[in-house]
Amino acid sequence: MPHRGLESSNSPQQNCRKDARNSGLALLLNFWNIDMEMKSPFRTPVSPNAADYEACLLRKGTPRRPHLVEFFLDNEIQQEIIKRFDISAGIDEADPHHYEKTEIALQRFLGYDFVHSAVNGPGFEAKWANASDTAGLSRAAGRNFVDETRGPVATREEFDKYPWPSTSKFETGSLEWFEKNTPDDMCVTVGNSAHIMEDVTFLMGYETMCEALYEDIALVRDITKKVSDYYIEMSKVAVQFKRVRFVFASDDMGFRTGPLVGPDTLAELFLPAHKRIAEITHAAGKNYLLHSCGKLDTIMERLISDVRIDAKHSFEDNIEDICDAKRKYGNRIAFLGGVDVDLLCRAPETVIRERVRTILKNCLSGGGFALGTGNTVANYIPVDNYLAMVDEARNFTG
Repeated sequence: MPHRGLESSNSPQQNCRKDARNSGLALLLNFWNIDMEMKSPFRTPVSPNAADYEACLLRKGTPRRPHLVEFFLDNEIQQEIIKRFDISAGIDEADPHHYEKTEIALQRFLGYDFVHSAVNGPGFEAKWANASDTAGLSRAAGRNFVDETRGPVATREEFDKYPWPSTSKFETGSLEWFEKNTPDDMCVTVGNSAHIMEDVTFLMGYETMCEALYEDIALVRDITKKVSDYYIEMSKVAVQFKRVRFVFASDDMGFRTGPLVGPDTLAELFLPAHKRIAEITHAAGKNYLLHSCGKLDTIMERLISDVRIDAKHSFEDNIEDICDAKRKYGNRIAFLGGVDVDLLCRAPETVIRERVRTILKNCLSGGGFALGTGNTVANYIPVDNYLAMVDEARNFTG
């Protein structure tokens, strides 16, 4: 399998430097560090420091500067920034690792301490509805939404016929490249993992799943086991890579007023897989971050003490201010993000900058915090508003 044979007599740093020289990445890094400063819209220069970033999230004291985090940036946002600031200059478009090299350049330009990567696999199907995209940086193909009523596995017969994905078909080519070529001052965060409840609702349809919890809970359990086993095996692959320091799981389990199902149901069906993946992650000496939308106060204690997440991401001011969450639980886990997406979409720059300063004043002390959007940098967030948020965090001195 492609993820085997990662051990080497050289350290990851030695391998990184060797392969960087061989691939010309070292020359590109030098070019980026000089040229990006000239093009940068940011007033304060920032150099990546993955060790400080990890120490901050592990609550080992107030960091020397605020660290930034995002679950991801929509492709449309990435491409706009890359184009506007000529970030991919010097990278051959025909290069088979154009994506990876551009990812490094973009992350360094913005001031992040890590690159995004993933273990890729066949995944699970869903039924989608399509609508036109009205965002400023719209997608020509429109926006897809999961059918909430009925998915492809709503009955036992469909369960038996469904082509459940094989865990022997995981693809790790991009991760292997990052393992050898990520600059020494950066680390790797692995996403696209642990969509336990999400994929069960996609497979069944949310309404169908809720009915089945009463009428055929055995079917829900069997589907959940298939999904859980898939992501557990995926996590075992991800943590083999030495440059990976964070597994960033994503599993939306709530909405604005509460969880999508009762807290006891969440604890019985969906949290055990997260607990197992967290165990695998911790056993490998890495950190388990959880992105999960919605009001989850009824399961927060379970997430902290039983699942043992290292950090929580996804915050909406109408649900819970991240400053309040940090005050309540900041001595036990880290908190990520916090700048409300609606505010980023509609507020003037002065308000966005003021909100960033307020969050940092309340959350930075003692560590256990990195700043970013409350969810993701969606393509309907104005790019200049996003850049203002990043700039204000980079400028913050306490």
